[in-house]
Amino acid sequence: MFYEPPKDDHGLPFNPFSACIVPRPIGWVSTVDKDGQPNLAPFSFFNGVGYTPPTVMFCPNGRDFEGGLSHSLLNVQETGEFVVNIATFELRHSMNLTSRQIKRGQSEFTLANLTEAPSRRVRPPGVAESPIRLECRHVQTVHLPSHEPGFPLNVVFGEVIGVHIAEHVLTDGRVDYSKLQPIARLGYRQFTVVKELFEMPSEEFQNRGAIFRQFGRY
Repeated sequence: MFYEPPKDDHGLPFNPFSACIVPRPIGWVSTVDKDGQPNLAPFSFFNGVGYTPPTVMFCPNGRDFEGGLSHSLLNVQETGEFVVNIATFELRHSMNLTSRQIKRGQSEFTLANLTEAPSRRVRPPGVAESPIRLECRHVQTVHLPSHEPGFPLNVVFGEVIGVHIAEHVLTDGRVDYSKLQPIARLGYRQFTVVKELFEMPSEEFQNRGAIFRQFGRY
């Protein structure tokens, strides 16, 4: 089949776009507002974008149920900081609960019975139950054109300035995905969990092996 997104002429019962870009890691982003009130929300449009400096992005798109901008976006604009917590299979139900829209100033940590973990370099707390937490300083927000009135598209970039990794998810000095079991978003209402792995030589790593070893990227 072929379809043109502006025409929405796929003829399927559900828009297949997000189902084609899979799996997508989940950025479970914690922030605080200017008064220090915490917020926690998952974003499936999330990823890393660079090594030097280590940089991540997430997309707080749309509006909340009161018609305002995403609380995560507003908080980052106010404080310039956020934390990305890695969502795991064990935490899947808690992560899902925090996707619920609640009033600004109310805490998703309380809603999902999660523990606030003090950060070292930024003000927002992390999720203590998450084995990996990335403390981030806001770099830039890009506002993209939207074809849907009232549904803004935003990309928030942040430099990772602190990394927490729980010892129990490490094996021989590497993050062990069989222990971590990170979850990812698929299409529709489907998710997946990383359990099976395979390795193969990368042509890029072979050609630029010395450079990658220098920067400790594998």
